Amino acid sequence: MATDTVKSDTGAGGVSVIRRVLLDNGALSALVVLVVAMSLLSGDFLTTQNLLNVGVQAAVTAILAFGVTFVIVSAGIDLSVGSVAALSATVLAWSATSAGVPVVLAVVLAIVTGIACGFVNGALVSYGKLPPFIATLAMLSIARGLSLVISQGSPIAFPESVSRLGDTLGGWLPVPVLVMIAMGLITALILGRTFIGRSMYAIGGNEEAARLSGLRVKRQKIVIYALSGLFAAVAGIVLASRLVSAQPQAAQGYELDAIAAVVIGGASLAGGVGKASGTLIGALILAVLRNGLNLLSVSAFWQQVVIGVVIALAVLLDTLRRKSGSGAATSAGTAPGAPGSGRRNALKLTGAALCAAIVIGAVSLFNSGSSGGATRVGMSLSTLNNPFFVQMREGAEAEAKKAGIDLTVTDAQNDASQQANQLQNFTSAGVSSIIVNPVDSDAVGPGVRSANKAGIPVIAADRGVNKADAATLVASDNVAGGKLAADALADKLGGKGSIVILQGTAGTSASRERGAGFAEGLKAYPGIKVVAKQPADFDRTKGLDVMTNLIQSHPGVTGVFAENDEMALGAAKALGGKAGKSVSVVGFDGTPDGLKAVEAGTLYASVAQQPAELGKIAVRNAVKAAKDEEVETMVKVPVKVVTRENVADFS
Repeated sequence: MATDTVKSDTGAGGVSVIRRVLLDNGALSALVVLVVAMSLLSGDFLTTQNLLNVGVQAAVTAILAFGVTFVIVSAGIDLSVGSVAALSATVLAWSATSAGVPVVLAVVLAIVTGIACGFVNGALVSYGKLPPFIATLAMLSIARGLSLVISQGSPIAFPESVSRLGDTLGGWLPVPVLVMIAMGLITALILGRTFIGRSMYAIGGNEEAARLSGLRVKRQKIVIYALSGLFAAVAGIVLASRLVSAQPQAAQGYELDAIAAVVIGGASLAGGVGKASGTLIGALILAVLRNGLNLLSVSAFWQQVVIGVVIALAVLLDTLRRKSGSGAATSAGTAPGAPGSGRRNALKLTGAALCAAIVIGAVSLFNSGSSGGATRVGMSLSTLNNPFFVQMREGAEAEAKKAGIDLTVTDAQNDASQQANQLQNFTSAGVSSIIVNPVDSDAVGPGVRSANKAGIPVIAADRGVNKADAATLVASDNVAGGKLAADALADKLGGKGSIVILQGTAGTSASRERGAGFAEGLKAYPGIKVVAKQPADFDRTKGLDVMTNLIQSHPGVTGVFAENDEMALGAAKALGGKAGKSVSVVGFDGTPDGLKAVEAGTLYASVAQQPAELGKIAVRNAVKAAKDEEVETMVKVPVKVVTRENVADFS
């Protein structure tokens, strides 16, 4: 019997080990399937440069997720890590530049900032008795607000010595990947080899039992959240190093990616389960998905659907593995060593993995839209959650179809880091040229420089690129448009009145430039007083809410300038019957909804930029640059003030 058993194990040893590794690691199985699927679907995926890109793109999420792993293992949650990362980077940049603090001390201050935020989280949870969700949600808002206060809403240049963390060693090995590996090893060491690590598992498994066994649970929780803050600070420094600037709005939503990475990696939100290797795999799954879907030219909107589906399936793989393991104890027929049990488990896992592959393949084929031509152009837009940029995309796609070229459009979702990743992906894929509508002109510089090194021409659209070479800039003048808006509103008010200004997203160049132009133009009208300025993030709903609040404190307002039409429409809704009568509202962009409101008299005017035309001109220049034809360094798209008198003639 013993001899037979040994022979059986020896004969199936190799297969058994592989099967056991895959069955015991559902996330690893999902990652393997994703890599294979992406390799088959895209010839650009399985290259050394692109795999390094995946590592770089996973680095910040992974570092954040390592810190969140400590919290989740101890049955907590930390929603503040993205904001803490942004605050820490902002503290470093401000200290080293504006305050004149030595760079080394500035780095220490940034790390201490992260730890302090985590300490406050832990104190609120342990001694304040706040639920972790509420405590960290409060810190999310506090840290983001402090970041904006310190930076005054504008990016701050990062010290050059620290920015090397975003570079490469030897011209090929990315430093962010090395930092990610180092932080992963530290996480594994803490979880597996230290007292605080064992305490995390004990607290997460049964907090009351841990307390009764002698653990000082409250103090341990403070240390756990402080560790999460420390890792968030490191992630913020790495992120800012990649962008060569500290962005006050950086890492928005990254806390959700970090939590997703931890859960995908096999951790339980109930606590007591989790490991560093699983978290790393979870972060890599998210990075592989985003990278691969970009290479496959999948629509930016469909990408979010696919990512959600694959996250669910990846967790399902792990759930099936856990269920099959727990069921073994109750049934001899399903015991791990019972005949057929491994086959049944493998079939379940394979089925779920195939579902993931089918979803990716079907959506990529459905959205590929490849023309098969030699000219491939990548276009990265700052956001597609705004009618102006949707029109720009539509104009670009219409021109691409007319020219018979393959255009891939991506959505950076107002995230400079995500845009940097997209530019990396375009460069790795070897596109003929790139069109970029920067989230931030400074932050996009490193990505454009990489394209420059690869010999890929870059066209800047709507906003310029700093510290890098763009073949041409296709844009309307935001500053000039702001001045036109000031003249139009002042003319309507007769040079006298009280006005409020609705500002765009803090830190964006469009908001800064339009606001600066409007302020400059308003100097010619001393009878007009600005009674309030408030950001509404280029969003119609926020414009409605902010204007509703401002009306309460400034009921005598006679004019409103909104830095885009969406906010102007929200303000008009808040004003109700006053809009267009006792209160004149001026917007910016000339979107279809904005022009309809101008025609109806709800808005007095809109500074129109013709975004569709801008997209068309950008594609034309991208094609010329790809063919080494001469292009102008600056192409101005006409902008004009549209009022009720000329709206019918505007095109």
